[in-house]
Amino acid sequence: MLFSVKVQEKLDEAAWKHMEEREKEMNQEMTRLMEEMERRSRPQWSLVPMILQQRPQEQSITTWAAVLFAAIAGVLVLLFWLCWWLRKRCRETDSVRSMNEISISSTYEDDEEEIDAEDRIFAILSCHGRRIQWPLQKIISRSEVVKGLMDDLLQVLRIQLSNTFLPVLQEAIGVDSTFEGWSPCEVDNVIYHMLVPLKAPTGHKFWIQTLGDWCQIEGMLSRIHVELECSCGGQNSLCFLHSTQKQLRRIKKAPKVLDILCTHSYLDVEKVAEWFQDLVKKAWTALPQSRRYKMNVLPYSQTTCMLQLKSDSGSSLILEILFGVQQGDSDIFLSSPPAAESPRTVWTMNYLVAEKKFFSHMARQVPHGSFHLKCLHLCTSILEGTDISLYILKTVVMHLLNTTPMSGWCRRDCIMRLGDIMSYLHCCLEQKKLNFFFFGNAEMPKEIILPPDFQTYEPPNLLEHLVHDQAAHTKALRQFEEIQDRLMNRLYQGVSTSRRASTVMR
Repeated sequence: MLFSVKVQEKLDEAAWKHMEEREKEMNQEMTRLMEEMERRSRPQWSLVPMILQQRPQEQSITTWAAVLFAAIAGVLVLLFWLCWWLRKRCRETDSVRSMNEISISSTYEDDEEEIDAEDRIFAILSCHGRRIQWPLQKIISRSEVVKGLMDDLLQVLRIQLSNTFLPVLQEAIGVDSTFEGWSPCEVDNVIYHMLVPLKAPTGHKFWIQTLGDWCQIEGMLSRIHVELECSCGGQNSLCFLHSTQKQLRRIKKAPKVLDILCTHSYLDVEKVAEWFQDLVKKAWTALPQSRRYKMNVLPYSQTTCMLQLKSDSGSSLILEILFGVQQGDSDIFLSSPPAAESPRTVWTMNYLVAEKKFFSHMARQVPHGSFHLKCLHLCTSILEGTDISLYILKTVVMHLLNTTPMSGWCRRDCIMRLGDIMSYLHCCLEQKKLNFFFFGNAEMPKEIILPPDFQTYEPPNLLEHLVHDQAAHTKALRQFEEIQDRLMNRLYQGVSTSRRASTVMR
């Protein structure tokens, strides 16, 4: 106090006025700060204005120092309060975001939170099924191995069959979910399906006779009648109808399709399968893959050829070879019958090639190339234990792909598309009706080549069995509820896993 009095005596009048003006400015600033804090209802600030109100009328250096101290303390408290408020705000935002992730079907109140949740769902679809490496890189790699194996095998077989009158083996086509890109199976349980088209040999033609009956899922049943035709002037110059005696002797020595693969002039699917199996056993040692794989012909099917390939490392894969006869120039083939009890000369329409072309066409149209396949993979992976087949859900997705704008199959609309699939399936089950995709469909892409009469056919109902069986219908609706719950749980678990992984990375 003595020191401050001495200093005060030494101050001249100009310095004193300058200090008073500075003090007034500080008081005004503090008053503004106090009013701001009172509006924010901060009780701890009430002491400061009380101190200011008790300020004596006589200004002094001591009072000025007290005011300066209070101002500095006020600024520090204000900074502390701002930090606390920002931290609280961040915690509230994280809490809201977590709730949005768990309730993926709720309406988002904030655009940024909506984008974040959609990104997470898309990440779940992209990484779904940790047991499978999406986008199925291991399956894709094995598919390439299978395709190369079939190309080499068929090349060897064509050489062996060049001097015969047996069916000409065309280039194999990879079909079904494995080659379409959405297989719901684990890598070690995948069966790779290859369709080998059969072309009539020289001097013969395949005549398709429709039986007019429909099998439960695949399509119309037919028989393939093998007939002789004139081949005069052809490359072989041999004709079964107009041959000389010398040519007939040559023809008699060559193996013929009517003698080996037919029953009463109709192509026998079991004879074809047995014939092809024998060819593979004899030709395997001539393939370069025989040094890397041990091959076994599995006896599980009488109408196809199933091969098991085991590598030296112990890994194995199963290849099922189907046989088909092309219907005209279309993408429709007649293939092996759907059931073992079917007559051996009965073949059924096979739409696998058309379906593969359809998915390939759509992959080139959708914004992200494979998003629709991720949706299909996710939905088909939860059908285990139900009577709802993979083909039914696949048909649902094909109908939606053909009617929903391509711009809608992107990550922004992933939740809507999954909801559409479930809603479409539920509606079909309730109405007991799901039209077969390739009949009477005016919106079919031009890249898919179908027989002309397919547009006039009344599409068969894939859920016809529910119309005549009320118990099956009730069971299907109950199983749909189970499937829907599985989908929600799968997404919930995926979101939780994604959040934990994101937290660890941060």
